[in-house]
Amino acid sequence: MELYTIETGNFKLDGGAMFGVVPKSIWNKLNPADDNNMISMAMRCLLVQDGNRLILIDNGMGSKQDAKFFGYYYLYGDFSLDASLAKYGFSRNDITDMVLTHLHFDHCGGSIQYNADRTKLETAFPNARYWVAEEHWNEALNPNPREKASFLKENILPIQESGQLQLLQAGQQFHKDIDLLFSVGHTQHMMLPVIPYKGTKLVYMADLIPTQAHMPISYVMGYDVRPLNAMKEKADVLNMALENNWILYFEHDPFNMACTLQQTEKGIRVKDQVLI
Repeated sequence: MELYTIETGNFKLDGGAMFGVVPKSIWNKLNPADDNNMISMAMRCLLVQDGNRLILIDNGMGSKQDAKFFGYYYLYGDFSLDASLAKYGFSRNDITDMVLTHLHFDHCGGSIQYNADRTKLETAFPNARYWVAEEHWNEALNPNPREKASFLKENILPIQESGQLQLLQAGQQFHKDIDLLFSVGHTQHMMLPVIPYKGTKLVYMADLIPTQAHMPISYVMGYDVRPLNAMKEKADVLNMALENNWILYFEHDPFNMACTLQQTEKGIRVKDQVLI
């Protein structure tokens, strides 16, 4: 199995929302805010090549939204999905499996694009199966008021209409060597792929631990729908990763891509930074 980092762009979110009840005097040292209290965020996806399968995990915001939408999220930088794929000699047409950890717009917006004359929405990966947790899919179609703004119908419904949608239940796999951990703290049945890598495993953390700064158990986001569940799930994953010397891969950390872990007096923390 070969793994490739796919940077799809950077954006900004409110620092207080990203760190919940953690005081700004603490989190601002970890990810400094600008004058509008906004912090930088990556949208770092992962490409897995295994034989004739080319698996992409998440795909960023995409580019189909209007200027007003992107004005809210301050999309910036030179990264793009297409450029990142091309760096390794691939294109969207090569993707065989599109794995969506969850359907919030910054993770799945690149799933759908406009056709050439912008008259119709179509899947951006025409040869891929789109894998989504079934319980999460149902939640996205009938969202709770807190998450409604994160589930955009134009990112979701065209997947089903294309016939490319594949729904997974807890305990199922889309690949025999890639396990899935299911989490309900951030959103209903978010999937965390656990991937063989260089004699150990790499865990794609999605929004359970979006950045290294969120590693302390109580550092959960204001966006999490079940913060107490998120804290327990975070503790469980950190303990499993420490015990098995797994690597954590961070989707939203603007500074750090991945790391190994160690036990400290303050809890489980970063041991070594890792580049994929």
